[in-house]
Amino acid sequence: MLKAGQPACSLNGSALHEHAAAPTSWRIALPHTAAAVPVARALIRTALQEIEESPDCDTAELLTAELVANAVEHTTGHAPIELVVELLPTGCQVEVHDPDPAPPGDLSRPSPAEVPDPWQEHGRGLLLIRTLSQACGHRATESGKAVWFTLPTRP
Repeated sequence: MLKAGQPACSLNGSALHEHAAAPTSWRIALPHTAAAVPVARALIRTALQEIEESPDCDTAELLTAELVANAVEHTTGHAPIELVVELLPTGCQVEVHDPDPAPPGDLSRPSPAEVPDPWQEHGRGLLLIRTLSQACGHRATESGKAVWFTLPTRP
């Protein structure tokens, strides 16, 4: 279930969110299984469809799916993965929280060892995130890390 959360930033009467009923952020726990990926895709699409000027939904779905899939594949345990979607006056920010404090890899530029092999099934997620997002990164959290990206609203 998609739940409205507290705004993570003050919008000061922004035209994008003038009506009080529009939530500005969502936070939801997802299972630490591959089943989380299609659920996350549906959630991000639902969140972005609720605003008039939204980022590209297809790109948001793809990048969210990559972050969730990476969190499921590269972390251990059964602790849930958390999806956080924040609507901003200029677009949106999506974060995926997982219990592993280890960084995901270099989100700013790949090292020669990280350049994906085009013939392999895996290894292009971070490249997609770096290439298609406006900005991306990761940060430590109390329970692990958050990997994030931002997308601008469509012109």
